[in-house]
This record gives sequence, structure tokens and C-alpha cells, in this order.
Amino acid sequence: TIERETINLVRIKNPLTLSAAYMGSWSHGTPDWNRLCAKDRFTLTSNLTEAEFYMSYQEFLKTFTNLQVIHLDSETSRDEPSLKGKKPWFIKFWKGVWRKGVTAGGCRNHSETFHMNPQLAINVLEKDDIIISLNQHSVIDAKVIGFSIYQIRDEEQGNGEQRLDRNFFKRTRSYYNSDYTNAKGVSGRCKLEPGLYMLMPTTYEAGQEAMFSLRIYSTHQIKLHCFDCVPSVIKCAIVKAPASFDMKFSQYETLFLQLADEHKTVNSFELQELLESCLPNDYVKSCATIEVCRQIVSAMDNKGFGRLHYNDYKNVMCSLKHWQNIFKNHTKGTSGILRAEKTQEALSDVGFQLNNDTLSLIMLRYMRKDGTLRFGDFVSCVLHLHVAFTVFEKKDCNKIGNISLSLTEWIKSSLL
Repeated sequence: TIERETINLVRIKNPLTLSAAYMGSWSHGTPDWNRLCAKDRFTLTSNLTEAEFYMSYQEFLKTFTNLQVIHLDSETSRDEPSLKGKKPWFIKFWKGVWRKGVTAGGCRNHSETFHMNPQLAINVLEKDDIIISLNQHSVIDAKVIGFSIYQIRDEEQGNGEQRLDRNFFKRTRSYYNSDYTNAKGVSGRCKLEPGLYMLMPTTYEAGQEAMFSLRIYSTHQIKLHCFDCVPSVIKCAIVKAPASFDMKFSQYETLFLQLADEHKTVNSFELQELLESCLPNDYVKSCATIEVCRQIVSAMDNKGFGRLHYNDYKNVMCSLKHWQNIFKNHTKGTSGILRAEKTQEALSDVGFQLNNDTLSLIMLRYMRKDGTLRFGDFVSCVLHLHVAFTVFEKKDCNKIGNISLSLTEWIKSSLL
């Protein structure tokens, strides 16, 4: 304080050589220091190193346009003399990915897909002032990124683990929104009362893929976990043919028996001929590939003979009709093409509840270059999941969610 005027100074260390030293106000040897009493001048400059200098806060704001804060881990912090006796931040770290059709839902403007973004639950135990830092890993192909925070009220918490659906975000106003930028990182600071909050890191546009890291700094301990579900079968994907189906299907029985062996069974190649003859149009016939037919036989053949009985064939036809109806319900306006972001809901209607990791693998395996699935892709995906869950459930006799497999069993199950 000089003559009742408060002057804010910033102490800075010059990383360059002394030949590039700062020469403005409050630099070394300027008359500004004569305005201070000897005691204050000694306090400020006695432990100043040769590379350090002072700058007025106003001059600092004019000179610098970007400030990067470097995080020191706990071990490095202990060795830093200037941090002795300082209260450390509590830090939570989470690494994630925006994947098309799974977690790349875009910003709040994309109301139909926003809920697909990673949902990170923050449990605040005490009133806190937190800093959130979101960083994307790619600098060359940088996306416009940001994040939003939503407060979850007690009546909306449910079991505390299931993902929030699109209706929650449509009816709930966000608690905090960051800026969106294509810089490497974006950060924000907000005050949170005790309670549960949902943090949604997003790209600005839906469907953009990138890897990211997120850090939360708080003055008190907080809890952070990702909302997701445990993979499970909600209902059986294979539809059993009702008794009334025999009347409608009788015309195909003769064709089946013509191709069947003496045990009234067909193999994958014969099944392909049947489907090409029985299925009504090219749109549905897209599932009549030899690969899908092999999957059908594997899914239905419990004995491992690679043959399909007539009753199983009827169940296949009923199931294909059921899956076709579900596929159509989620492809309205897209001419029989399922967009990747609709896949999870379509598979849920079939009977599968899937987490993000499983869905990511499905997208890598079945999604086409244009970000869509055809009916044949969808059928193959359903059969793949049905076999995977069936193998696990047979081994998980005690329903504990864990199984033990020998190498031979593992190889066999992975090839089904």
C-alpha cells in the first residue's frame, strides 16, 4: 500500500536469459521501488533470485493472454520449497473416449443424443469450490469440446448407478455450462452444495470421436464414478414359434424337408438356400449370408453337430420377423438403415442391456463407414450377443456373475 493506494504485484520467474529481462514498471532498479518504505522494499526483494522480477497486476493482464497451471503430483509437491505448509487440492482423474454410436452425443443442442455422452457422477459431501479441467488428447485434429453439470435431486437418483435417459436432460436445466473451444483443454470453476451432480464432457458436434482426460480439483474429498449398467439379458432374444404359426408356415415345411437329411435337419449352406427362398424381399434377405447362417446354427445347435431341426427353423423365422419389426421401429425415415446412435435402444428392445464398453466393441465390429447398420448387420449382432450370454449363463451356475474357463473352453466359446 502506497499513500492509501493498493498496488497488486505479481512475482514472476523469467525462463529466458537475462538479456530478455522485463524492463517495465516495478522491474529491477526502476523508480517505483523508491515509493516504498525500506521495510516493505526489503520484504519484497530480499529473497528475490536473479531470474525473478515483479510486474504490476494490470501490466500482467495486458502482457499475457494465456495462463497454464502446471499440476505437481504429491511426490513432486513435497520437494517444492514454495509449497511447504500449503493445503493441497484433492484430485479426481478420469480418462474416457467419445465414440460414435456409443458416447459421442454432442452438446446440449443435440437433445436426442446428448444423454449418450459419458455420465460422471460427482458426490459432494461438503459445500465446495471445485475446478474442472477437460483435455482432449489430439492436438492436430482438435475438436470443439466443453462440459455441463446437472444437479440430481433425491427423487431422481434411483439406484445411483443407471444412466440417465434423454428425458431427464430435456426437462432439467443445467447447473453449470463451460465454454466450448477447440483448444487442447477447457476448464471451469463452480461452487457446489452437498449432493449428487452429473458431469457431462462432450464434443460440440454429435458423432465426433476423440480421447479425453478429465480432472476435478476440490478443497474437500469428493466421490467420482461413471454411471453405466451391467450387461444382462432382459428377455430372451429368440422368439419361440406359437402353435398358430404352423398354419402360416406350412408352405415352407415341404421346402425344408426337400433340403433336409434323413434326420430332418439342415446345415448352414442348406439354411442359406431356405432363407433366400422364404424371406420376402432383398431388404430382409440381407441377413441370408453364409456367415449369418452359420451364426444361426451355432445359436440353435446345443449338441455341436452343426445341424438345425425344423422346430428350430420355425423359431428362427419367428425371431427374424420380431427383429425386423424392432429394426423398422428405429429406422423410420432412414430407408431401412439403422443409425449407430440408435443401436443401443434397438438392442434393448430385443432383450439386451449393454454397457458402453460392450457397445463400443459392437460398433467396431458391425458399424459401416457411413455410421450405420443394415438389417443383416443387426441380425448378426443379435446372434453374436445371444451366443455370448448363453455360453456365460451355462457356466455361471450359481449366478454370481463370474465364471472360470480353461483355455480349450475359452477358444471354443470365442469361435462360436
